[in-house]
Amino acid sequence: MSQTDAGADTLIRLRNLTIDDHVGLERLENVVYPDLGGAWPRHTIDGLLEEFPEGQLCIEDNGRIVAAALTVRVDYNRFSSPHRYRDLVSARLEIHHEPEGDALYGIDVMVDPEYRGYRLGRRLYDARKDLCMELNLRGILAGGRITGYAEHADTMTPAEYIDRVRRQELDDPVLNFQLSNDFQVKRIMRAYLPEDEASRGYATLLEWDNLYYEPQDKPLVEVPKTEVRVGVVQWLMRTIGSLDELLAQVEFFVDSLSDYRADFVVLPEFFSMPLMGVGRNEDKAAEAMRSLADYTPAIVSALSDFAISYNVNIVGGSMPLREGDDLYNVAYLCHRSGRVDSQYKIHITPDERTFWMIRGGDGLRTFDTDAGRVGILVCYDVEFPELARLQALAGLDILFVPIWTDTKNAFLRVQRCAQARAIENECYVVVAGSVGHLPQVEHLDLQYAQSAVYSPSDFAFPHDAIIAETTPNTEQLLVVDLDLGKLSELRKEGSVMNLADRRGDLYELGWRGRRN
Repeated sequence: MSQTDAGADTLIRLRNLTIDDHVGLERLENVVYPDLGGAWPRHTIDGLLEEFPEGQLCIEDNGRIVAAALTVRVDYNRFSSPHRYRDLVSARLEIHHEPEGDALYGIDVMVDPEYRGYRLGRRLYDARKDLCMELNLRGILAGGRITGYAEHADTMTPAEYIDRVRRQELDDPVLNFQLSNDFQVKRIMRAYLPEDEASRGYATLLEWDNLYYEPQDKPLVEVPKTEVRVGVVQWLMRTIGSLDELLAQVEFFVDSLSDYRADFVVLPEFFSMPLMGVGRNEDKAAEAMRSLADYTPAIVSALSDFAISYNVNIVGGSMPLREGDDLYNVAYLCHRSGRVDSQYKIHITPDERTFWMIRGGDGLRTFDTDAGRVGILVCYDVEFPELARLQALAGLDILFVPIWTDTKNAFLRVQRCAQARAIENECYVVVAGSVGHLPQVEHLDLQYAQSAVYSPSDFAFPHDAIIAETTPNTEQLLVVDLDLGKLSELRKEGSVMNLADRRGDLYELGWRGRRN
């Protein structure tokens, strides 16, 4: 159809896409994007319509879809920095959407070639801007192709190409369109979409600012911290006579570390084990462990009270927990706000299964705190790299690893794996272990640990990627400051970027367990 013919009987209507538009949308996508694989799978569009229907727009002419725009909400701080297409789109072609995101991200804008010249793209962009203002979001972000760059790649850099397009010395239809719609080029993103041969894999990071955005002001005390102080307790297993005696020892360490204005206090796995020596079941391992679980609710309650009273978040090591006839090994995060979260140990060692009849959990979590996004993996779990990677993909800053190891070789397995998790996931890893002896408790007579805080390995961090570590096998407190800003810089500008350089086109990692 010619433009003249289109104008003669055109009846344009802007509306939201619906589930009934699959066929019309697929036709449009196949026409507009033959070089990038054509239409999205239906499950991708279904997901967008279910999660963010107001962001999916189309223009129809007499019932025929002739233009469309796909949009999601994202976290501005994350996506206003260099990223890659696969950070938005999974290997299964599911598009990342954050319901509470404070910015829009433009996935696609497409116009039927027969209708170009009618400014339908501008109409879609104006509708996006209206939605952004209606939702009071910071702005609109997009990764923009530079489709004419391949013709000039041998003679100029992407920056030179973009500059010449700005000066109208070269024509790039996509970039010209973005610039004419008040978008600004913030950065050039390398390998954004490697298969985009026309752009040689490059893209522009584009942003439109919502001038009417009204921040939801937070009191200064609620502003997330970037400098975090962690206090690690290398716990001495000692004979005790009561729960009160155990809690008095815990409170002593919490009090001491709060004096140093710690944001976190970290206790080791099974730090409550000395209570197994109290009572009549100490010679029967499984019964003693179930008896120990009876103390867990009271200990968690006390830890939560300490967190509030001493104004510090407490990673309460781990403790046994009864659920019906089942027994689990559970780590607790007691926030200084009073909230309590938990992470079940997922991988259970042979001894835990054989002697104590402990079962593995089926949920994996990350936790937002007032001092960063954190996760917990209990001892053996850190030896399974998939778990930490899933947490890293959820935005992990600090991984806490409470451990209990009896011999040096057992400790070294955990230590080496913890260091690897810090490097490959670009996060800090905090390991807290126990020392000493419990001769009166079966299967817990020996302990070996060297608690430590590990970092990624790059110029901004210690040369050996160890920020600090305790003296082995000695009761000790470790106080360490962690700079979360260095993690952000590493993820954007590191010597290598493990998370950003993953080959999502070749492999993927998914979670099939319970989602918390």
